Amino acid sequence: MTTPVVLVAGPYAGARAAVVRRLLADHPGSVAIHHERDVWPLPGAALLVVELGDTAEPRPFAETVAARAGLRLAAVLTALDARHMPVDILRGDRLPGRDERYVAEVLARQVEYATHLVLDGGDAEDGELARAVLAHLAPATPVHHVRDGLPPLAGRTVCTEELADRVDPATALLPCEARTGAVTTVVWHRLRPLHPGRLFQVTEELAACTVRGRGRFWLACRHDRLLAWDSVAGRLTVHDAGPWLAARPPSAWDACRPARRAVAALDWNPVTGDRVQHLVFTGPDLDRRHICDLLDGCLLDQTEMLAGSDAWNGYDDPFSLVLDVDTMLPS
Repeated sequence: MTTPVVLVAGPYAGARAAVVRRLLADHPGSVAIHHERDVWPLPGAALLVVELGDTAEPRPFAETVAARAGLRLAAVLTALDARHMPVDILRGDRLPGRDERYVAEVLARQVEYATHLVLDGGDAEDGELARAVLAHLAPATPVHHVRDGLPPLAGRTVCTEELADRVDPATALLPCEARTGAVTTVVWHRLRPLHPGRLFQVTEELAACTVRGRGRFWLACRHDRLLAWDSVAGRLTVHDAGPWLAARPPSAWDACRPARRAVAALDWNPVTGDRVQHLVFTGPDLDRRHICDLLDGCLLDQTEMLAGSDAWNGYDDPFSLVLDVDTMLPS
C-alpha cells in the first residue's frame, strides 16, 4: 500500500501555509512535513503533504517521490500570492544569498511544472490579473483559490514523465497566441533555418522586451541539433536539447517517448522533417509585428537557402560562446 504525496511549492510562505492548512482540513488523518525532514514514508497517513522551500523547484522532488517505494505522487501544487505574483514574474533581480538564480526564473519553473495552481490573498482585481497571467504561462493547468477549496487529490497518481514532457523543449506543447487584457502571448512559427549571426544580434532585444520566452529553434549552422530558448525577465538561456528526430535513423523513433514522436509528427515537413522555429513570447502589451519582424529578418533568404547545408556549416556561430551558459542581458 502506498502513501499519496502532495508537494506544495511556491515562493510565498504565507500562501504555502494556507494551502497546507486547507489540505489538512480536507483530508483528515493527513500529515504535513517540511521537505528538509527526511522522515518519509509515514505509515498510516491518509495523505502526506510536503511543503517545499521558497526557492525549491518542484521537479526534482516530484521525481524523487515517484521513484521511492511506498510513496505515490498525487499532485504538485504551486501556492501563489495573488497580489505579488504578477509583479514578481517581472523581477530581474537575483535571489538573496549565494543562490545564483533569479526570482522570476524560479517562479516560472514553479508555475509551469505544477499540476494545480492555488492562489491565496488579494482582492477580486488581484485574482483576475493573477489568473490572466497564469492563463498565458500555464494555460492547461487548473487555477484555484484556497478559500474556495481544492479538488480531491489523495486518489490521484501523477506520472512524472508526463510532467516532464510538458516542460522539456523537445516535447512542450507551447501556449497558443492570445491576448487577455494587457497580457499578450505571441507565437512565431516558421520552417526556414535561422542565420546564427543575425539571430544573435536580436536576442538581447527579444529577451528585454518580453517577460517570458520559450520554445525550440533551428540554426542553419547546427543543422541536426534542436536548440531551446528559455528567457524570463531579461535573462536568457540557450541550450542544446539533442538531435531533431529527422537527424536520427528511423530505428531510433521506437526508443522515443510517445510525446516526442507526437510533437515531431505535428511539425513534420517532407523536406526538413521536424526541424522548425517555434518560439512563444509573453508579456504586457507586446508588439506582435515587431517581434515577428525581428525574427523573420533572421531567417535565411532565398539565396542562402539555395546554398545548402554545406555552406551553412561555414557560418560564424556566436552561439558557441553561450550555449549552456546563462547570461543576464542588460535591460
